[in-house]
Order: sequence, then C-alpha cells, then structure tokens
Amino acid sequence: MTRILVRLAVGLTALAVGVVGVALALGARERWTPIAPQCTATANGDTASLAVDQTANAALIAAVAERRELPARAVTIALATALQESKLRNIDYGDRDSIGLFQQRPSQGWGTVEEIMDPVYATKKFFSALVTVPDYEALPITEAAQAVQRSAFPLAYADHEETARRFASALTGHSPAGLACHLPPAETPGSLDELAANLTSAFGKGVGVASEPPSSVDDAGQPAGGHLTAVAPTDREGWAVAAWAVAHADAERITAVEAGSLRWERTWGEWRDRTDPTQLPAGETVIYLAE
Repeated sequence: MTRILVRLAVGLTALAVGVVGVALALGARERWTPIAPQCTATANGDTASLAVDQTANAALIAAVAERRELPARAVTIALATALQESKLRNIDYGDRDSIGLFQQRPSQGWGTVEEIMDPVYATKKFFSALVTVPDYEALPITEAAQAVQRSAFPLAYADHEETARRFASALTGHSPAGLACHLPPAETPGSLDELAANLTSAFGKGVGVASEPPSSVDDAGQPAGGHLTAVAPTDREGWAVAAWAVAHADAERITAVEAGSLRWERTWGEWRDRTDPTQLPAGETVIYLAE
C-alpha cells in the first residue's frame, strides 16, 4: 500500500510539472512563436498569401500606380503578370534575354539590362504600355496582360487573378487594414532618414512626411529609431501608405504601423485596436522604427 501511495505521489508531481511546462510554453507562444515570415492580403473576406519579398515588390508596383493615378484594376493586371512571369521577384534571367519583374526583353525595346533590372523603371514601362490598350480596365486579365506581354502562354495569367486582386485591393487602400505581415523581431535599428526617403520616392510629394527625433544611433553613428508620420490627401491613400509600410517592414526594420483606430506590429501578424482609443485623422499613418 505504501508503494502504491509513493508511486501515486510521484505521478501527480510529474503531471503538475507537465502542466506548468505547457502553461509556460503557451505563454512564450503568446509573446512570439517563430514561424515562416509571410504576408496576407484580405479583401471582401477572402485572403491570399505571398512571401515577404514578393509582397514588397507588389507594394512597389502599387505605389507606382498610385503616383500615376491609375485604378486598382491596373495594379491587379500588373501583379498577375509579374506573378506569372517572375513569381514577383526581380530575377536577372529568363527565356532568351528576358529579365526582371515582368521578364521584359532588351532586344524588344523595353530598355537596357540595367534599366529593366530597376523595378521602378520596369513597372513604369509596363504601365505605359498597359494604358495604351483600349478599354483595358474592362478586359479579362488574360487579354489585358497579353496585349502588353505577347506571351506564348496567355491563359496562365488567369491563374494568379484572385491573389493579384486581393493584394491590389489591400495595397491601394481599397481594403483598409487588408495587408498584414508576420515577421520576427527586428535585429538592427531602423533608419528614419532612409525610411523618409524611400517613402517619398514611392509616393512622391503628394504624401507629406514629418519625422520625430530618433532616440538612438546605428553602428555607423547615424540616427536610428524614432517614428515618422505620413499624411496622404485621402483616407484611402493613407491606407495605401500604411500597407506599403507593412509590406516593407522587414527591409526598413519597421516595428509598428498605426492608421485610423488600428495598430499593426510585426510579431502579431494582424491589425488590432490601438491602445490609444482616439482615431488618427483621415489619411494619417504613423510608422515606428526598431531602436
């Protein structure tokens, strides 16, 4: 009988230790669970996912369209095209002399190798060709993309239409808080000057930028950390800026983005209510950098 009681006591102790271990593990998971970084776009209740580098390129394409005042449909067509041609990656190889996001060919007059490998240049060239296609907004994806690309496999563009539409809607601000990325904590400080320059380069002078004094310096002694406030003309454009910031959070070492009554943080992977219950003014986005 004594042996049974001893064994029972030992078993209960082991069970208690196991429960505590599970509780601690769940607590750690709530703080940060290492997962494969990825980004998700949600529009009208439907979602699609892309890798972080693909999403950054998608945001660049959307920003170029914003500067040209093109509709979200143009972004959908461009994203579907780039997904088919290069998987939304700026590759330096392809069929024959095809290169870049859209697999444009220097021999076909798209530009030099150096020019085409510049994603901004390549995107501008794509849109310049797209807007010459009569009534392109009303055309099926396959027809609109094929009118620009002259591909041997034009029907393949349709395979990416749903993903392209959801990311286009989120990145252009038509689906507010529609883009969220789940990222590990930033390992190095972010540069406020670089962020301001890149944001202005993406959206032009139509978006006002004001920076708060940084609170630290990086390894080179340059200002790092702090936060930046961007002000766009409309609420939709403000959400486009917020989506761009989330999409570039990995490269820019952004830790959090706020817009409206919501806040995104890189380890959350979603938008949540801000701690401050007040709503930011329409078109205003606050971007926080790692320190």
